[in-house]
Amino acid sequence: MSATLGFYGGVGAVTGANFMLDTGTAALVVDCGLVQGDRFAQVQNAEAFAYDPGAVDVVLLTHAHADHIGRVPKLVRDGFAGIIYSTTATKDLSAVMLRDAFKVMEYERERYGNKPIYDMGDIDAALALWRTVEYHETFLLPDGITAHYTDAGHILGSGMLHLTRGGKTIVFTGDIGNVPQPLLSAPEVPEGYDYLVMESVYGDRSHEGVAERTELLKYYIEETQRKQGTLIIPAFSLERTQGMLYEINNLVESGKIKPLPVFLDSPLAIAVTDLYKSYVRYLRPDVQEQIKNGDDIFAFAGLSFTRTVKESSEIDAVKGAKIIIAGSGMSHGGRIRRHEQRYLDDPRTTVLLVGYQSVGSVGRLLQDGAPKVTIDGEVVKVKAKIARITGYSGHADRDQLLELVAKGGDKAKCVYVVMGEERSALFLTQRLRDYLGVNAVAPDLGAEVEIDF
Repeated sequence: MSATLGFYGGVGAVTGANFMLDTGTAALVVDCGLVQGDRFAQVQNAEAFAYDPGAVDVVLLTHAHADHIGRVPKLVRDGFAGIIYSTTATKDLSAVMLRDAFKVMEYERERYGNKPIYDMGDIDAALALWRTVEYHETFLLPDGITAHYTDAGHILGSGMLHLTRGGKTIVFTGDIGNVPQPLLSAPEVPEGYDYLVMESVYGDRSHEGVAERTELLKYYIEETQRKQGTLIIPAFSLERTQGMLYEINNLVESGKIKPLPVFLDSPLAIAVTDLYKSYVRYLRPDVQEQIKNGDDIFAFAGLSFTRTVKESSEIDAVKGAKIIIAGSGMSHGGRIRRHEQRYLDDPRTTVLLVGYQSVGSVGRLLQDGAPKVTIDGEVVKVKAKIARITGYSGHADRDQLLELVAKGGDKAKCVYVVMGEERSALFLTQRLRDYLGVNAVAPDLGAEVEIDF
């Protein structure tokens, strides 16, 4: 038997994941995400899909980040009426993430005239099509395909998707978690597959070790206290923010740092944090034990949740050292932009980048040393210190990615390397070939390949 594997997004770039497995009888879409960070993203997200949404039978989602779920309501708007599958946590998180994304689109329509690519009715219609499963729960798809998810260790509820038909298996990794994560267990290594579609965000780089990342965070907090300045942490509302709160909680409650005002300035991150409290069973066993012993890991001396715009603006009045955690993680939207407008030209400020920064985003410009940036039409001089800790990334690094294939890819016919900038994808592709002798390919955007499935 044969099937066609289509690469319609998340190729040559980190965001916009969108793949299709077409058996000729059944059409399965895996992930349907937004393009993010790039200045042309709004135009790209509004474009028609490369396939007929009405002909798609099933959508399977690996996790709830916007670059993997963000165009699902548009798919429904354009004619999709099949079934959507994910883990239970992914659905609950997606409901929050999609509604927040629509609020951002409404804001951009008012400010820039950008037309939203879907509305709340499309979100509700998508949620009505959704079915949920747990890790390792087998479910049946059209044309005799069986499926299950294993823990990807990337964010709450993230899963690697395993599809099997006629004795052949293809695995879509989604995003693969860094090891170890502050809150989540290590990814389960897939084994016995014939084909692997894997991410490569950090396919050409390695992260700092766990001890080093915590010490670096402690250093930047203490430096901020010495300077009586502001530590700004642009953080993704889903996972990165919760991981940072957990780390600061442990530093404060262990006495390793003196308490200081910490503001979680993101209604979305606050809502997601509440969901994390509902899904303790998804967290690492040692974190579950810490919670069981009475530690509220998302509450510590000095922490404030600022839900309203008024509360956000009042942060400026707080004198002395403080930490502001706000979204978005790449500074291309959200409340972080106002804080950067306010504090970037102050040499006592440190902007701490703790995640991937997409090409074209304000975060990437800061990471690359830009002397000034434009935020919402205002040119802002950068006098702040720009620092990075890559060890908090939610993505596996090059060595972890290589090890994942080394442990489970002994019978793989082909590994397709996607969801990374071209340099990262090509670097990882070559390493897989050279180190493991694996048939690895970095496909082109829009490529359609025939596989034995």
